[in-house]
Amino acid sequence: MKIAVEGCMHGDLDNVYRTLQQLEKSENTKIDLLLCCGDFQAVRNEHDLKSLNVPLKYRSMNSFWKYYSGAEVAPYPTIFIGGNHEASNYLWELYYGGWAAPNIYFLGAAGVVRFGNVRIGGLSGIYKSFDYKLGHFERPPYDHNTIKSVYHVREYDVRKLMQVKEPIDVFLSHDWPVRITDYGDWRELVRRKHYFKQEIEEKRLGSKPAAELLEKLKPHYWFSAHLHCKFAALVQHGEGGPLTKFLALDKCIPGRDFLQIVEIESDAGPYEIQYDEEWLAITRKFNPIFPLTYKGADFRGINLEMEDCLEWVRSKLQERGCKPFEFVRTAPCYDPSRSNFDGAFAVNPRNPQTESFVRLLELPYLFDRNPEAKDLSPYPSPSIQRGTAYDSEDIPIDDVADDDDDDEELPKVDNVETETSNL
Repeated sequence: MKIAVEGCMHGDLDNVYRTLQQLEKSENTKIDLLLCCGDFQAVRNEHDLKSLNVPLKYRSMNSFWKYYSGAEVAPYPTIFIGGNHEASNYLWELYYGGWAAPNIYFLGAAGVVRFGNVRIGGLSGIYKSFDYKLGHFERPPYDHNTIKSVYHVREYDVRKLMQVKEPIDVFLSHDWPVRITDYGDWRELVRRKHYFKQEIEEKRLGSKPAAELLEKLKPHYWFSAHLHCKFAALVQHGEGGPLTKFLALDKCIPGRDFLQIVEIESDAGPYEIQYDEEWLAITRKFNPIFPLTYKGADFRGINLEMEDCLEWVRSKLQERGCKPFEFVRTAPCYDPSRSNFDGAFAVNPRNPQTESFVRLLELPYLFDRNPEAKDLSPYPSPSIQRGTAYDSEDIPIDDVADDDDDDEELPKVDNVETETSNL
């Protein structure tokens, strides 16, 4: 199985898919799957741009809308996680995961799926300590605080991933596990990205929860993005223990390392995305404490014995099969012949995929329970200067220099590396 891994998509699906097709043609090969490590920007129409936290000059439709509308079809099965530049109102509809467009699958706030016999997990968002223990209180339309906090990683979703016991082959996170730089050539990284030096020296570049998951799950591969540079590391888990190959990739712009092809031994295809039994059991166990206000989840007393729940999930999937529920559009499609989109549709609509998913697991649909005003925000007091912390969260990513490269061609396919590995 050949898996293509891409860093930050930033809505540029056309160029990523075109680069892969050129690679297939030049090397007479076949790509089976594309993984994207966040900042996917699944923007369906101009309304979605309002929930996309990017500088004004980057607030554009890009190309996802073509795949959402059906004007284009993704040529490869595509799995992505969320980053810190997302159409968060749409991803909230698919909190548990689901098809964002035909052949394009969102893993959810956290999730595990199978592709053939390869098990793929992921965690969306970026880590900010001041929001980590809060619940998912944000609802569209977002204000100047919640448009950022909505993509901050929550302890609830990490705790779910920490329950995974069966081996994970590939794991995706947007930001890097903290201290991952200890396992690679950090001096070369600092030479290229000098503003990372202090954070690396102080052991705070990256995500603490991601580091905990790396230690617990020990996947064969871990892929990240966010810092807009390529960085490789090899993590040995204890003396003689398993190895994790870590790779961070860049964003899709000229001259950058934004793609890597990994070849993994697997069962014979054809392959398709399927639900993972263990993950569904974990989701069912944790759903009663799903935190939907600013108050975090109460993990006391939750029964983490999974065997009975696993058997129940297996019987359910035997009845209906393991394929995710079919894609359904929930918002009007972008019309490039029009501007200033003002289409009428529900704010936070129920996504039929999410409704079907909770029915499958015999869970209540919780997303209609909007918090009361007093519970909606953890920042009620004007004396709490949250804005300062938020304004400083963006890491320098050389975007100013990128503007000069708009007319250049993308990297030639011989710059895309291929690695062969046995899982």
